[in-house]
Amino acid sequence: MAVVSAPQRSLSRRGLLGGLAGLGAIAAMPGPAHALAGTREWRLAIRNVHTNESVDAVFARGGQFVPEGLAELNHGLRDWRTGEATVMDRKLLALLVSLRRTLDVGDNRKIDLISGYRSPKTNASLRARGGAHTGVASQSQHMLGKATDIMVPGVSLDRLHSAALALGGGGVGFYPRDGFVHVDTGRVRHW
Repeated sequence: MAVVSAPQRSLSRRGLLGGLAGLGAIAAMPGPAHALAGTREWRLAIRNVHTNESVDAVFARGGQFVPEGLAELNHGLRDWRTGEATVMDRKLLALLVSLRRTLDVGDNRKIDLISGYRSPKTNASLRARGGAHTGVASQSQHMLGKATDIMVPGVSLDRLHSAALALGGGGVGFYPRDGFVHVDTGRVRHW
């Protein structure tokens, strides 16, 4: 099956400012127990490329987290190899929403998930199989529920990478050969 991508657009000023404003509201939270600022609905739609499972969940509304939406996303971002799930970092979820807004793609446009949570067993297996040069860190942010490897259908990896860097929400890794961009909520860095 051929993949046809939509015409590429550069980051729009409106999209970038909207994404930064959304990320700023989340970044200002002192801890995950605090509610989101504002009344905007925060929705995240993902599709796991390995299982073809999709989740489209509202995880915050009216300044409050929505437990059912968070649970759906925790399940959707689980380690697909083992079935193990964890509580995903709420700032990561907000970062993904801000990234989608920065790219100026619709709220229910699915982000393709290559990897979300990674159990220690899966992480060790991936690292052993490919060695340290694979980019699989021994203390990966994936194991903390703070990282995803993603792509957005119809958006070039270069554009996705640029948008993630512009947000400055944590770590950004660029893997064009493997077809994804890594984003996490660890310290700001890039590779």
